[in-house]
Amino acid sequence: MTYTNQSQVTTPPHTRAPHTKPSAGAIALDSVSKSYGPVHAVRDLSLEISPGETVALLGPNGAGKSTTIGMLLGLVAADAGKVTVCGRQPRLAVAHGRIAAMLQDAGLMPGVRVREIVGLAASLYPAPMPVGQALSLAGLSDVAKRRVDRLSGGQAQRVRFAMAAVANPEILVLDEPTRALDVAGRTEFWQAMQAYSASGRTLVFATHYLDEVSGNASRVVVLMHGQVVADGVPEEVSKLAGASTIRFTADARPPQLGTLPGVSGVSWRHNRASLRTAEPDTTLRALMALDLGWRDIEITPPSLNDSFLMLTQEGS
Repeated sequence: MTYTNQSQVTTPPHTRAPHTKPSAGAIALDSVSKSYGPVHAVRDLSLEISPGETVALLGPNGAGKSTTIGMLLGLVAADAGKVTVCGRQPRLAVAHGRIAAMLQDAGLMPGVRVREIVGLAASLYPAPMPVGQALSLAGLSDVAKRRVDRLSGGQAQRVRFAMAAVANPEILVLDEPTRALDVAGRTEFWQAMQAYSASGRTLVFATHYLDEVSGNASRVVVLMHGQVVADGVPEEVSKLAGASTIRFTADARPPQLGTLPGVSGVSWRHNRASLRTAEPDTTLRALMALDLGWRDIEITPPSLNDSFLMLTQEGS
């Protein structure tokens, strides 16, 4: 894990798509900057993503996520630095079908059937995936003949995914892919994503839903003010918050809890105590030595949400 704006994570090799050859690096941004007038959206950003990784881009609004994605797709030109996708300029990578994207709020033509619109998308790429395969991958085979304006929100989002996946790209980019979906729709969508990433392709997604990251990303990159402030596997990034929580039930409220080693905070809710500690093992041993009559003890490690809040608040 790194805290700088440079990263290199090596992952086990995966089977590539039949029509492609593995690239030395799927994505590389070298000292990239982009400003919009006085607003510095991306600042001297360096980032490498290896083939086969599933990477979550996290950051508050204005962190530079959408600008970074725009540069990867050749939609935004960098003011400085170099961006390469599969070893080539982003626009060429898009034209050659090496990278495809499912962007926020992509519209669907009303009245068109699911298979028709995915087939239209396939016709735009030089070496597309068979339409039936893309529909199966997105879990849409049963609704292939249905009009897109008669789909549920989750089904419509999976159609957008199929329209990108049918390009048969080495890299798929998703910008806030489950925004406005209900819990069932989000679950269905990520089942399709897991099937896609299992094929060994590179997946990059930006999201505000931190609970989606741990189960769906092999790596987390946290952006703040256009720079990388943390980079690592979800478990490592979660630990950056430093403090675990020990909870237990006790009939009394002894004052010495705040003096236990490692404890930085104590709170009570009814007869349930919560101890925030950077040294959970040491704190627990000291707690067990006290005659409190405690019961129902729980230890919760630092969460990704805690680390995200800490990183973004420190950088604000």
